Parts: sequence; structure tokens; C-alpha cells
Amino acid sequence: MILGTTSKWRSMSNNPLTERFDLPIVIKMDDIDELGHVNNVVYLRWVQDAAVAHWNNAASDQQKAEIVWVVVRHEIQYNTSAKLDDDIIARTWVGEADEFKFERFTEIIRMRDKRVLAAGRTLWCPIWIKTGRPARVGMDIRERFSTNAGSRVDSEWR
Repeated sequence: MILGTTSKWRSMSNNPLTERFDLPIVIKMDDIDELGHVNNVVYLRWVQDAAVAHWNNAASDQQKAEIVWVVVRHEIQYNTSAKLDDDIIARTWVGEADEFKFERFTEIIRMRDKRVLAAGRTLWCPIWIKTGRPARVGMDIRERFSTNAGSRVDSEWR
């Protein structure tokens, strides 16, 4: 289940160098804090929701049955606040990967003015579901979920 989102999404490409995955966000009353805007912790949830939705949309059934992702690090820059009636999207795309860490970027964008409300960078680690251990994933996942698949570092896993 993806919290705080609708089931509609839009993938703008299948090339990890140019793909941007958009996930519409529905702001709920519970997301609003005592200052009348979306609480900062909610943005972090949306960052995770967008990543999970992109994985569920782009990964094969076999990949989803074998791998789960855990966060190693979140970095987020808050630029301005969202209000209850704002239409927003979470836009995510992949970055570079090393042996066990995959970089992903996310922007939370208000649609009426295209303003980036928050921007995040997350490092994710793939985990084998059966063992709970970090996974050295194959080139199929590296090529789809990183921008540096096939580089010298990644070629060690072929």
C-alpha cells in the first residue's frame, strides 16, 4: 500500500538517464501541522512512496518477488510549504549505484506554479527477501535503476 497517494502515476521514459516518474499526491488533513501546512515528516513519506511506486511500476514480477529496498540515507531540502488544497506530485528518478547503494532523487512539486517544494536524495540498498541480506543485484536491475550501469565498477557483477 502506498500511503498518501492516488493510484495514478506517469512514467516519462524507460531510459534511466532521462526517465522521470510522477506520482500524484493527495494531501490529507492528517498531513497538516499546527502551522497550517504539510508537516516536514510527510514530505519524507512522499519521497519513499514515489520510490516504491516507481519500483512497483518498473520492476518485473520476479524482481519484486526477490528484492526489497531499504533506506540507507535520506537528505531533504525544504524550500516552501504545501497547503491542504494544493495539487502536488512527487517526481523521482534514479542516479548512480555502487555495489550495494543506489541513489535516487525526488522533487515534491506544486502543480499550479511548478514550484519545487522539497527536493531529496536517498540512498537505497537492495535486500534479498529470502535472507534479509544485502543483494548484489544483476545487470537487469542495474541497467533499469541506475545511471552508471555498465561502468567499470558495475562490470564486476556481470
